[in-house]
Amino acid sequence: MTSRTTAAAVACLTWRRFGPVALHAPLRPHSLSAASSRLCSSKQATQQDKTPKRSAFRPAADSTHDWIGPPNPLSNLRPIVYHVPENESELEKRLRHLRQETEDWNHDFWTKQNITFSKEKDDYITSHFKAKGLTVRDEQGRRRPLSSEEMAVFYKSFLDKNRTRHANYNKEWYRRNFTITLLMARVALNNMWRTVTHSSKKSSTPTT
Repeated sequence: MTSRTTAAAVACLTWRRFGPVALHAPLRPHSLSAASSRLCSSKQATQQDKTPKRSAFRPAADSTHDWIGPPNPLSNLRPIVYHVPENESELEKRLRHLRQETEDWNHDFWTKQNITFSKEKDDYITSHFKAKGLTVRDEQGRRRPLSSEEMAVFYKSFLDKNRTRHANYNKEWYRRNFTITLLMARVALNNMWRTVTHSSKKSSTPTT
């Protein structure tokens, strides 16, 4: 029962992105049920084993919102095109650049991780059947399945082997999002102060 739960948890793990802040839940290698590794759909990564191309789409110049695209087939992350506000301050620009750079960093990490996962998974399945004197496909050309218990061995091995890599990813993720959160707070305070001072000047202007 535990092996099946483990296999189900790791076989297609995802994280979700909420709201315009776009903070990402990190991988937790010590807790498979709560893990957020982007290990999903080996077929996609195998079929597109090459440097992924980010969408060149850009929203209209008069757009006032961030644009979120469909999940990338390799990283499984939704690309975000951040809105550039009119009269963008240096602090706002710094925040936007950091958020975009973090998006690209996440995309690159999970693309490489998913491709590695897919290759090692295929190698594991092939070698498993070869040891039994079987081919991956049966006489009818259908792909032979491995049991959840057999696949759980691979999933656990992969996570154990990549534990340090995932731990380093988590540390960097926390560092980036902590910085992004601080910058967002500073931007919000600056905008609030700008609104207050503007209102004060407007109310103190004598009328004729």
